[in-house]
Amino acid sequence: MHIGEPEDHEKNSPLLRGNSGEAEDEARRIRRLQVMMSMVTSVISQDPGLTVEEAAELAAGAKRAALAMFPDKELAYDLLYKPRLQRLMRERFRLQ
Repeated sequence: MHIGEPEDHEKNSPLLRGNSGEAEDEARRIRRLQVMMSMVTSVISQDPGLTVEEAAELAAGAKRAALAMFPDKELAYDLLYKPRLQRLMRERFRLQ
């Protein structure tokens, strides 16, 4: 056994076995959200033909998709991603 690894009796715990699929699913959804937000921020910051209305719709669509993946995490979205998107919109379109 190495430091940080569960002992043999812990590896076979029903709590760990039952939650591993859920944990993998959540990790997959988190990664998908991160990739999606990275793409949205890239498009908003780099697409020269993007209008402010299109950028706002991209941001709104990203929020809808994030809340579809994590329905009870609107506060987390508002704390993590909303300020980032607002700052990006202000910088790109010189909004107040």
